[in-house]
Amino acid sequence: MDKIRIRGTRPLHGAITIGGAKNAALPLMVASLLTEKALILDDVPRLADIATLSNLLAQHGVEIGVEGKGSGSRVMTLTARDITNMVAPYDLVRKMRASFLVLGPLVARFGHARVSLPGGCAIGTRPVDLHINGLTEMGAEIEIDSGYVVARAPNGLHGASVVFPTVSVGATENLMMAAALADGETRLINAAREPEIVDLGTCLIAMGAEIDGLGSDTIRVQGRSTLHGTRHSVVPDRIEAGTYAMAAAITGGTVELVNAHLEHLTAVAKVLSGAGVSVSPTERGVLVSRANGALRGVDVMTEPFPGFPTDLQAQMMALMATATGAAMITETIFENRYMHVPELMRMGANITIHRSSALVRGVPKLTGAPVMATDLRASVSLVLAGLAAEGLTEINRVYHLDRGYERLEEKLAACGADIERVKGD
Repeated sequence: MDKIRIRGTRPLHGAITIGGAKNAALPLMVASLLTEKALILDDVPRLADIATLSNLLAQHGVEIGVEGKGSGSRVMTLTARDITNMVAPYDLVRKMRASFLVLGPLVARFGHARVSLPGGCAIGTRPVDLHINGLTEMGAEIEIDSGYVVARAPNGLHGASVVFPTVSVGATENLMMAAALADGETRLINAAREPEIVDLGTCLIAMGAEIDGLGSDTIRVQGRSTLHGTRHSVVPDRIEAGTYAMAAAITGGTVELVNAHLEHLTAVAKVLSGAGVSVSPTERGVLVSRANGALRGVDVMTEPFPGFPTDLQAQMMALMATATGAAMITETIFENRYMHVPELMRMGANITIHRSSALVRGVPKLTGAPVMATDLRASVSLVLAGLAAEGLTEINRVYHLDRGYERLEEKLAACGADIERVKGD
C-alpha cells in the first residue's frame, strides 16, 4: 500500500493548475444516461472515483472513450445508446455515493431501475430518502428490496413541486436530471446552490433541457421528451483550489492557483483573509500569499454554498492548528467528520471536540509523525500538517487521496515541497 512522506517547513512558491472538479464531473458523467447521443466532457480529472463511476456506467452499457493518456485532465466521450442493464450492483455502488445518481436518469429514460443503497466515505449517515421521496412525488413507485432501491415508472415521470427539508447536493442533482425527461414542469425548492449544481444544469441546458433558477434555491425544470448530446468543460475544482490555498498559507508561501474561480471561493477567501492570508484575483486565477506574519485563529462554521464548504473543514483545522490564538470550528453538514483529529494530535495539534464543534488552540510547531488517513479530506489535512511540521511525516492509506486529488505530490513538489510517494508492496 502506497505511503506519502513529507519533510516539512519548506514554504511553497510557484503556480498550481487546478483541474476539473471531481464533484462536478461525476454527475456530468451520469447525465450521459439521459440521451442516446454522445456527451463529450473536457477537463475530466484522473481520479479513482472517476474510474469507479466509469466502471458502473460501462456495466449499464455506456460506451466510454478517453483521450489523453499522459498527465493532466482528459477528454471523455460517453454514449448511452444501448443501455442493456438497469441494475447498479452493490459491489460498485458501495465504493462511492455518487453512484446512486444513476437512479433518477435510468427511471426517467427507461421507466425502471434497481440501484443498491450506497456506501462511500465513513463520515456519517447520508440518507437517500430525499432522492426517493422526490422521485415518488414525480410518479415513481419505489420499494426497498434486499438492500436495493427498486423504482418503476412505466408511464414515465411527471412534473412536481419538490420541497427539500434540508439542502442536499446529491438529491438536487438526481432530481434535476430526472426532471429533464419528465412530463411537465418540476420545481425544486430549497435546492442546493453549489457551482457543481450550476455546472450540471448548464450542461443539461446544452443538451436541450429547459432550466431556470440555477444558483438560486429554487430550480425550475421544464421536461423534454428527449435530450441530445453536447460538449461541455468541467468547472475547475474549488475544493482542490481551497486545499492548495491553505497549503500556501500553512507554509508561509505564495502560490498562484491557475484556473481557480475566486467567486467560487468567496467564503474561503473571507476566512483566510481574517487569518492573515492574502487572496486576490489574477489574470490566470487566484494568488494566495502569506509571506509575512503569523496566522491568526479564526472561527469557522461549515454551511451549504455559498457558505464555508464542509469539504475544506479538515484542511482548515490543520491550518488553525498552527495559528496564533484559538479557533472554533463547527461542522453542521455531516456528523462523524472529525476522524482526522486524533491523527493531527499525534503531530502535536491541540484540539478539543465537543459535539459538533472543535476548539483548536494554535501551537508553536507541529512535529512529523506516522499518521493514518481515514477519508478523502482527512487525508489531505494530514498532508497540510506535514508540510508545516518539523521532521518527517509518513501518511498511510493514501488511496483515500487518490479519490479526489490528481498528482497531489507532483503539484506540491513543483512548488518546493519535500514530498514523495513511496510505492507499497
